[in-house]
Amino acid sequence: MQLRAPAILLAARQHGETAVVARFLTEEYGLIAGYVAGGRGRNLRPVVIPGNAVEVQLSAKSDSQLPFAKVELTQSRGAWLGEPLPAAAISWVCALTATALPERQPYASLYEALGGTLDAICNAPSARGWASALVGYEALLLRELGYGGAGGRPEGDLAQIIEVMDELAEPLDHYLLADRRGDVMAARTRLRDLLGRMV
Repeated sequence: MQLRAPAILLAARQHGETAVVARFLTEEYGLIAGYVAGGRGRNLRPVVIPGNAVEVQLSAKSDSQLPFAKVELTQSRGAWLGEPLPAAAISWVCALTATALPERQPYASLYEALGGTLDAICNAPSARGWASALVGYEALLLRELGYGGAGGRPEGDLAQIIEVMDELAEPLDHYLLADRRGDVMAARTRLRDLLGRMV
């Protein structure tokens, strides 16, 4: 396997002293995991951050082998990880996507929507500007995986958007994160609490 593609880095787990196993979402190939040598080193640590847009090059001798990955940063979202609300939102959408999607099945609409959601989180002046996009992404993810999620982006003020967010909690937990909830739903609960304080 040899491929090179733009990707959104969703997760990075330490492997050994300096490497990471990262999960990437690509438009054409879907969710792919790769071994990033030196991913925890000084040069790559700022690159291997969930939410970052990267150019990834993956190579493996067979489809059953974990590919080696080389990554180049194309857009950093690291600057927003120092802000509690954007950091919680980026953490949640990346963890949800990395956990819910099956490997190596393309979902072009989800790749595009996740990129737009992350852009909204990073560029809107406040959570009131991106909360609707985030909840719309959750609904789209449910719909694309065959679990309902009717409707698009919720309209209205932040209180109304949070109501829709609360309605989606059960299907997300039950259908997409069953047997894998742990820290993933905890990230959503934290985000929901932070948004609730703004109402």
